[in-house]
Amino acid sequence: MMLNKQKIASLKGPILVIGASGFVGANLFRKILQVRDDCYGTLSRVPAWRIADLPQNRLVNIDLLVESNQIALIRNINPQTIFDCAAYGAYSFQSEQEKIYKTNFNRVVQLLEVLNEQIGRIYIHAGSSSEYGSLSAGPSEESFLKPNSHYSVAKASASQLIWYYGQKHKLACANLRFYSIYGPMEDSSRLIPNLVMEGLKGRLPPFVDPDISRDFIFIDDACEAFFDAAINLREEFFGHSFNVGSGKKVTIKEIAELACDIFNVKDEPRFSSITNNSWDLSDWYSNQKKTRAVLGWQANVDLRAGLLKTVDWLQSVESEEVYKGSSKKYELDVYRSISAIVACYKDEQAIPIMYERLVKTFRKIGIEYEIIFVNDCSPDNSEELIRDISSRDHRVVGISHSRNFGSQAAFRSGMEIAAKNAVVLLDGDLQDPPELIEQFILKWKEGFDVVYGHRKKREAPFYMQLAYRAFYYLFDQLSYIKIPRDAGDFSLIDRRVVRQMLRFGERDLFLRGVRAFAGFKQIGVDYTRPERLFGQSTNNLFKNIGWAKKGILSFSNTPLNMLSLFSWLMLGVSLTLIVGQMIAKIIYPASAPHGVSTILIFLILFGSLNLLAVSFLGEYVAKIFEEVKQRPHFIRQYIIKNGHVHHAADDVRHK
Repeated sequence: MMLNKQKIASLKGPILVIGASGFVGANLFRKILQVRDDCYGTLSRVPAWRIADLPQNRLVNIDLLVESNQIALIRNINPQTIFDCAAYGAYSFQSEQEKIYKTNFNRVVQLLEVLNEQIGRIYIHAGSSSEYGSLSAGPSEESFLKPNSHYSVAKASASQLIWYYGQKHKLACANLRFYSIYGPMEDSSRLIPNLVMEGLKGRLPPFVDPDISRDFIFIDDACEAFFDAAINLREEFFGHSFNVGSGKKVTIKEIAELACDIFNVKDEPRFSSITNNSWDLSDWYSNQKKTRAVLGWQANVDLRAGLLKTVDWLQSVESEEVYKGSSKKYELDVYRSISAIVACYKDEQAIPIMYERLVKTFRKIGIEYEIIFVNDCSPDNSEELIRDISSRDHRVVGISHSRNFGSQAAFRSGMEIAAKNAVVLLDGDLQDPPELIEQFILKWKEGFDVVYGHRKKREAPFYMQLAYRAFYYLFDQLSYIKIPRDAGDFSLIDRRVVRQMLRFGERDLFLRGVRAFAGFKQIGVDYTRPERLFGQSTNNLFKNIGWAKKGILSFSNTPLNMLSLFSWLMLGVSLTLIVGQMIAKIIYPASAPHGVSTILIFLILFGSLNLLAVSFLGEYVAKIFEEVKQRPHFIRQYIIKNGHVHHAADDVRHK
């Protein structure tokens, strides 16, 4: 039997491992690099702990959900053997439907089309036993597929696509339907890693129903299946699927008993009837007769030996806590994903810099993210820039409004489609430094639901600084809620708060007031607000006065209360003066005021007061008038994704 090193040496090169930062991909990539140096691996983000110590010139950090990136990758490397291990949706916490289909099916369509341009390439795809769906008890590869989840549908569709390219286009390709792979570097949330970690402490984790069965296959055997498929695949089997499992039905009860024996645990295992997924099935094991006959592959590592190898690896891990924290389940953990919403108006020069600084910040933190640029009908080239950036990064989404609705509406527009666990609001002119997001997240992890930027100092003219301070002082005195001074829209807001803020139906938005009104646990982070980096500020004296009016009228009844109080006071003064005048006429007729001057002064005084009162009332009536018309906060004209512009009415983005 040919040894693994001989098999790896015989593969056609260059070799490309797609998804080299994942559990299967990382093991496969490492084994190949031990033998040859013409192997490349892709990863979608850094840091990638499984391959952090490997040569960086063999790693390609790329977003494969962007079609142009995938085409460029294949044409630049020109691989002759491709092992595709990229997947999304296999874990219960990976539930984003759009991403399931884009990763597991749409991406494969694009990839096969590119590979089909050249004869002689070999493509081996990491499929899944989930493709069988509800038909999970020892099915053959020719069995009718009965998908029972979106992941199952997407993977099954990919297998049919591979069949089409293999049989109709004669592309040397195959789909390997893997069963329960385990071993070193497996995601820490899975059964075997938890079993080993707990076993090393002399105890067992809780188990699901003891009668549920699985087909466990050690990672070394899974890697060998890739090699055998690439070497032994014959033309008549191009496009076929092959089951890759041990063929043994192992119940949860049996694995618990084996763990008790290996780790010398005396306590009785704890079982439950609760399963992790709605699509979990009782019996899930393989029939790999075809795989043995055609590819010459079979599993060689039994479960006991595989568990002991996993124990050896886990004992070599520097920190168990770091390993636990590396789990993919934290991608959607409450503190592990951010939607950055950037309101853009006349920010053409700043947009590329904002994008680069945001990406650099998010990668440094190691957090899942999306960036939503809201082009508020900017007269410059902003829309084209956003389109170009989104063509290179699928995490970038653009919104174009039909006219200029203002920054508050722009932020709300982005908040409505944000898909992550918190939003960060930023002005597009770079006066809100993206690097401060790292401090925002630290406060978020401490338990604060809202973290806002507190402008400790402004790089602005002295008179403007005085004007801003005067406004915040006045607003603080008049408002019926406590709104932090010198705090603008720049903030991180947890999705629970976002949901509540979006319930506010008012058209004349003052977001920082709404944010304060919503309550929750809030804190500020000090920073110095810089001057605008490019161009001239779109704010001026009249706009700032408008902002002041918006805030005061939205969150204060004090002007009306003052009018009421003043009216009562003036009524009292008037009655007093009338009585005094009458008394003076009777007792001291000569001392009573003469002429029309006194009358004119009082008429002007009360007339001015009346006009002031009417103006106050008019402002509130105008605000009421604006609200009762129930016009939309904004109108989206286009949605930009993956470099393509869609009419907003046709957008199907999840919310």
